[in-house]
Amino acid sequence: MSKATQTELRLARRMARLGTETAFEVLVRARALEAKGKNIVHLEIGEPDFDTPANIIAAGAEAMRGGWTHYGPSAGLPALREAIAEDAGRRRGVKIDPSEVVVVPGGKPIIFFSMLAFIEEEDEVIYPDPGFPIYESMIHFLGARAVPIRLREEMDFRLDVKELASLINDRTKLIILNSPHNPTGGVLSERDVREIARVIGDRDLMVLSDEIYSRLIFEGSHFSIMAVDGFKERTILLDGFSKTYAMTGWRMGYGVMRADLAAHVARLMTNSNSCTASFTQVAGIEAVRGDQSSVDNMLAEFRRRRDLMVAGLNKISGFSCRVPHGAFYVFPNITRTGWTSKKLADALLEEAGVACLAGTAFGGFGEGYLRFSVANSVENINLALERIAAWAGKNL
Repeated sequence: MSKATQTELRLARRMARLGTETAFEVLVRARALEAKGKNIVHLEIGEPDFDTPANIIAAGAEAMRGGWTHYGPSAGLPALREAIAEDAGRRRGVKIDPSEVVVVPGGKPIIFFSMLAFIEEEDEVIYPDPGFPIYESMIHFLGARAVPIRLREEMDFRLDVKELASLINDRTKLIILNSPHNPTGGVLSERDVREIARVIGDRDLMVLSDEIYSRLIFEGSHFSIMAVDGFKERTILLDGFSKTYAMTGWRMGYGVMRADLAAHVARLMTNSNSCTASFTQVAGIEAVRGDQSSVDNMLAEFRRRRDLMVAGLNKISGFSCRVPHGAFYVFPNITRTGWTSKKLADALLEEAGVACLAGTAFGGFGEGYLRFSVANSVENINLALERIAAWAGKNL
């Protein structure tokens, strides 16, 4: 009998360009420390700590009992596409046809599919930095040039429109916007968005507008570039159910885009996931059309926690934190500690028992910052603040 031999794993070169999402890596490290008996306050994961509302769970359970356990259309169930078109259009003041909606398992596939559909090697993509790490990861994976636009603390982590204008050229194929913003909690005003649209002008490029936190805004209101005259046909809107309805594990997001593009994105769904789970989509109809009080209650609680976290961090030596206007993160400046972001985040996890993320997990311009999620209880946030303050008192 011949002996089996281990062959070398010869991955495609593009795999070396694929990044990751550090939050999950930190979670694994935190769980390992907990397994050794260390108590950890988890402020690293971008996930609501609330349960999915009971009416949505009931709708999903009933759907499974009712036979919604089979394949569905790649673009999504017609009833859900209709509900999303109505809801998303009403909230943004635009008319959306169900044919312009594609339902996908989570928000990330819209990022992935949009880039697969449009980006060639050597194209340029402008994206926010600090920003959701999957943007940059996918740009590099496809062999395009990643062009970061810095989000500036002195502007409440909004972008400088003049700087954006200087980055756009004939090779620019896609511009990514994210408001409310992960990781900073920054929010683009209507004036910001209209100025961005003005500098883009009539250039032949697309905008990927990541609005996954659009219902989680503390001050002011959400404004989408899709609502600007002439931009609905050039915008790919990303939204979903994970953050708004505490449905992260249900895996359901959606894109809104011109109908001819939606047909191509549905084809990418056919080639990758076939379809989003049917019973999840039935629950999504209830989420969109049912009682919305859970969203309002969650927002109010996140606001209370945000205020607590910001006030507490600003009392700690070396920390300076602006008040974020959306999402459920705070993004304090830690440059006065004299520590790098990664070193400080590691120390807080291993020595203080507080899990957070280094700003550099979100791009090079994140150096000098940490990200804390406030998706945890007031009691645990207070405990985290006590631990950070005690650690700082000994080490700074």
